[in-house]
Amino acid sequence: MTSHQPDGDAPAAPQGLPAFADLLDQPLTRYVPGKSPRSTVSLLAQDLGITTVGQLLDHAPRRYIRRGKIQALTDLVAGERTSFVARVESTSTRRMRSDPRRSLTDVTVSDDSGAYLKITFFNAYSAQKDLPVGALALFTGKPEFYRGNLSMAGADYALVDTPESVSRATSDSGELMPIPVYPESGKLTTPRIGKVVQQVLLTADLDAIQDPLPPDVVAAQGLPEPGQAYRDLHVPETVAAYERARHRFRFQEAFVLQAELVRRRAEHAAHPVAPRPPREDGLLARFDASLPFALTPGQRAVGEEISREIAGTAPMNRLLQGDVGSGKTVVALRAMLQVVDHGGQAAMLAPTEVLAAQHHEKITAALGPLAMAGQLGGDPEATRVTLLTGSMSAPARRKALLDIASGAAGIVVGTHALIQDAVQFADLGLAVVDEQHRFGVEQRDALRDKAGQAPHTLVMTATPIPRTVAMTVFGDLDISTLRELPGGRQPIGTFVVGLAEHGPAWERRVWALAAEHVARGRQVYVVAPKIGDDAAVPPFESLRDSIETQEEDLEPATVTWLTELVAAQPELRGARVAVLHGRQDAPLKARTMADFAAGNTDVLVSTTVIEVGVDVPNATLMIIADPERFGISQLHQLRGRIGRGEHPGTCLLVTRTPPDHPGRARLDAVAATTDGFDLAEVDLSLRKEGDILGASQSGGRSGLRWISALRDEALVARARAAAEIVVHDDPQLTEHPALRAAITRVLDEDRQAFLERG
Repeated sequence: MTSHQPDGDAPAAPQGLPAFADLLDQPLTRYVPGKSPRSTVSLLAQDLGITTVGQLLDHAPRRYIRRGKIQALTDLVAGERTSFVARVESTSTRRMRSDPRRSLTDVTVSDDSGAYLKITFFNAYSAQKDLPVGALALFTGKPEFYRGNLSMAGADYALVDTPESVSRATSDSGELMPIPVYPESGKLTTPRIGKVVQQVLLTADLDAIQDPLPPDVVAAQGLPEPGQAYRDLHVPETVAAYERARHRFRFQEAFVLQAELVRRRAEHAAHPVAPRPPREDGLLARFDASLPFALTPGQRAVGEEISREIAGTAPMNRLLQGDVGSGKTVVALRAMLQVVDHGGQAAMLAPTEVLAAQHHEKITAALGPLAMAGQLGGDPEATRVTLLTGSMSAPARRKALLDIASGAAGIVVGTHALIQDAVQFADLGLAVVDEQHRFGVEQRDALRDKAGQAPHTLVMTATPIPRTVAMTVFGDLDISTLRELPGGRQPIGTFVVGLAEHGPAWERRVWALAAEHVARGRQVYVVAPKIGDDAAVPPFESLRDSIETQEEDLEPATVTWLTELVAAQPELRGARVAVLHGRQDAPLKARTMADFAAGNTDVLVSTTVIEVGVDVPNATLMIIADPERFGISQLHQLRGRIGRGEHPGTCLLVTRTPPDHPGRARLDAVAATTDGFDLAEVDLSLRKEGDILGASQSGGRSGLRWISALRDEALVARARAAAEIVVHDDPQLTEHPALRAAITRVLDEDRQAFLERG
């Protein structure tokens, strides 16, 4: 095949390199001689973190321009899709008269024929940035007559070096090949990236790359060899060739990921633990007998599942997901008691001190005499529940560490302080990680390491995970799901309050409603996305006033500002208002939450520090300012703080954005349902797969590069089935060195954490 050719003669292949099995790990500098390309190599390393052949070849084009016949501007025909090379003569951007929030970018171009053409891009700020005056580009689109002149509404484009570089881009059949458009950064334009890619394709022996996929897997899936796939990815002669290459890398990514997950799971299961079956006369049995409520069928089923695993010799490695308020903590506590009944210890790792303190308080209260070991009135079989956080006083910390090391504390609740070197457990049998998405693999493994051997592990999340994501990311965990809510949970009505399209009466009604709840003896949360600065309270008398006052994008509402607004409302005069945010010291936060829980505070103005674990049954109203600044799952978590008592809850999403703002779709979704599993699917469809795993969106990003969590469930399942066979036959992958190298390449130290995020 004939590919895009760089200017000048192709350089000779480098000599004296290590075996080509390691080609993908070779530095780019060995393959890209010459001054100009080498400067691009430096930028690739600096801006995108690309330093090796493999990283460059994996920097796949984000799209391709499928070209029509290359023509001069004088030969364009209305209604006929065509391609032409032209230089930008002028650009301008203007607001649309019909809708000032939208804009038009006009780009006027010309070519050697002396003709001019205006191309109009709608809301395309990238066109204004990508196409400065003097830029030469290949344009593809369909010209039409408008007011008697030929023009074009929108076009695909790619910057080029010279018109001749476009004319050479043909296949052996003479067909114009698609133009790749690469993810760019700063001075790294598509032509510069493409030139380096071409040099590597010409000088490197891609056919010598060792395939990470076993031959029988390649044959069964009908995949091209990796070298050919890389060529077809960057210089495809046809769309079909590109699709085959893309499918190869999608399956390869899924297979490599699943092979590592399956291997980790098998390795974890290979270290037996002491069986800890339920005891008829133990703490668990006593606790169950004292429960003032009946477990839901889901809690019973999941509890039995966990109990069987704790009773076995293979270490449990389970994810428990359940909606807000589904009763995960009770399930976890019953598992912890089963371990304690055999002299073991259980540790619960929480992401914040507020949540850790609340877990400690709730577990202690739920156990009652069963948590009063050595105390008057304690059960003879009682254990001790110990709290360990970073802000504890030195004497309290020393006592907690001694209780943990001696085994006196059967249940330990703490923050990251639990995984510090000074903490030593006597016999850690169960590690519980709450709010799994707040932790990376390092914290989870550090807690496991405290056991000296593989403990049972239960990770929990109140952010439901769509099945494809769970299968892709949590493939080394068994998954249990709680879908039912315990009896007594009250409904929560959620409403979007759009201040931009409604008058001041809407905001007045928000504060009046807060006053009504306070007058009835209820309590109110007011949530802001930022803390703010005490010395810089915005000079606005209301949220809605700020819409008219701000000339630029709206500054986010702050706790400082909202506290002033609440205090200024006549309806709330006399209300007891408190402030809570993460910048406060731990004792102040604890006192503030204790006062609110005791009913000594009417209105709590807070950041998202209340997002998880906070349980105040008397709180019935939540007002979230600028909710479009939060994700769907975060809004759902926040909303779950109300409706936890005998009274129904109301959540108001008070937004200053216009109705067509992109964030409004999320708000409407949250208002439409209180089912966290439905919202998880909506969230997935709105966010796409790009940030599901917290992956960076440019350069040497970690996370999933090829797999789409929206569509690839079947592909991941096939890859997992194939990986299970390979790992079963070769647990350490000693017979598959290329697969081990691929795992190392994809899942290096900086990327390991994405395996276990939710």
